[in-house]
Amino acid sequence: MTDLVVNFDTLHQLYRAYMPFIKPAGLFISTTESHFLGQELSISYKLPGTSQMTDFKGVVVWINPLGASGGRPAGIGVKIKTDPESHKHHIEKLLSSELSSSDLTCTM
Repeated sequence: MTDLVVNFDTLHQLYRAYMPFIKPAGLFISTTESHFLGQELSISYKLPGTSQMTDFKGVVVWINPLGASGGRPAGIGVKIKTDPESHKHHIEKLLSSELSSSDLTCTM
């Protein structure tokens, strides 16, 4: 069973959601649903330019509450536990030109 489904339609959306400081890999997922630190979830996501959904199991390691500072969206940061290096590789390959950007992300 999938707990959350996320579509990253643009590279900018993916850039804002990628959490490279979570080792080995993490994604921010905008949601107003209530979650707690340490909660395990099943996530399905679609990367920009693809029609294929990718799945992983992860654990909540970050929470932006409603009304978070800096206008950041409510949601959760999820550490990828299922084959994290593969997810990281695919995400960073797409974001290769964006990773040095100074644009704000959803978390920092």
